[in-house]
Amino acid sequence: MTWWQSPRRQGERPVWRADMRRFRAGRRAARCAGADTSTAERPGPPPTGFTLLPWLLLGMGSLSNVIKGETPNPWVGGLGLLAFNSLYVYVTFRAFDRARRESVSTRVALGLLGLVTTGLALGYGGNWLMFFPLLGLATGATVRGPWLGRVGLLLTLYAGAATWLRDGWDDASGIAYATFLSSMVTAAILGLSEAVRELRAAREELARRAVAEERLRFSRDLHDLLGHTLSVVVVKSEAARRLAPRDLDAALAQVSDIESVGRQALTEIREAVTGYREGSLATELARARSALSAASVEPVVRQTGAPLSPRTEALLGWVVREAVTNVVRHSRADRCEITVEATAERVRLTVTDNGTGSGVPSAGAGVGAGVGGTGLKGLAERLAAAGGSLTAGPAPRGGFTVTADLPVSGDLPVSGVQVATVAGTGAATTAADTAAADTAPAATAAVTAPRAPRPPS
Repeated sequence: MTWWQSPRRQGERPVWRADMRRFRAGRRAARCAGADTSTAERPGPPPTGFTLLPWLLLGMGSLSNVIKGETPNPWVGGLGLLAFNSLYVYVTFRAFDRARRESVSTRVALGLLGLVTTGLALGYGGNWLMFFPLLGLATGATVRGPWLGRVGLLLTLYAGAATWLRDGWDDASGIAYATFLSSMVTAAILGLSEAVRELRAAREELARRAVAEERLRFSRDLHDLLGHTLSVVVVKSEAARRLAPRDLDAALAQVSDIESVGRQALTEIREAVTGYREGSLATELARARSALSAASVEPVVRQTGAPLSPRTEALLGWVVREAVTNVVRHSRADRCEITVEATAERVRLTVTDNGTGSGVPSAGAGVGAGVGGTGLKGLAERLAAAGGSLTAGPAPRGGFTVTADLPVSGDLPVSGVQVATVAGTGAATTAADTAAADTAPAATAAVTAPRAPRPPS
């Protein structure tokens, strides 16, 4: 049986294969994220004790002395050589696994290796002194961290002193230097190898997370776009159907609004795919008036305070879309108030309806306090990433209230890292919000046709 067919070597193969699978998965994730993988290096097989076996050739001189009979008591020398090699192989093979490297058995074996090395060096001298550099190599492979420097220095002094006692100062300096160099360089190379592999694993994990976050961002944007757009289309289609038998012109106006909503939705979906979509609060408020009016809900919009930055308006626009969509679909309200109050430091948006629709079970208010619909969860994540907050729950006087609070800043991220979940109790916590709307004037879209009640979804 050759060494690469040994059971220990066979046990390393699944680890290597798993490492290669992770590497290839990381490359695929990086390519999906748009990263350049042309210069990425393959991690290769993990280092094992086989990489340190060739250094046993330093003991060939001692083996030659035993075979030629130049060593007193050759049986003692042969047994000592066998014990040294066995302990060296045991220690070095365990040095590449952190748990086994730090175990008591490995430390005991390293101590026994030191005793055998000392006995052979002091007993025979000459070529047998080369076991001290091998002992330093095994020590450097096993001892890591802050104790390495102290242990390496003590071992160097010990090897130099033992050599000086046996063969004098001329050999002591060379053996001491070789022992120090072998222990320090081995520890540095193996430590660097582990660090490189850990950095590669971290890079692959970051690539996978980047892909996951981008997928989440896109799915959230697409959910918001289609949810709001389809809600508006359904509401206006119902209005057109009710108006068609008695007011054809008003029904045609609603059909025209549906066409505008569809065209706008196509544009916004293309923008969402490229990641450049950014809304305007004024535009969203106009769309909200139109959607609420088409659903026979009286819109009341109030806006006070200083002008807001484009990023802040974009975030508040998402809130307006989601909240209005929920009012149209779930609240059974006939009045909806939208209030924007801006101060020098913060801005607050409140959307309140007087409906009686049911929603998710009560779970507390505030971001992260409970669970809500997908749209409100996405909003809570966006606002939390920007330093704001979102609360949703029943209003004290009936109905449902959604409140968004944001700092007034021009550097707010629109689609940042997801860090929170939404709260919410009561009525309107589903659906989504993004665009869809109509560009027709509010007066044209205003419809006073009787409105049929809608069961909650």
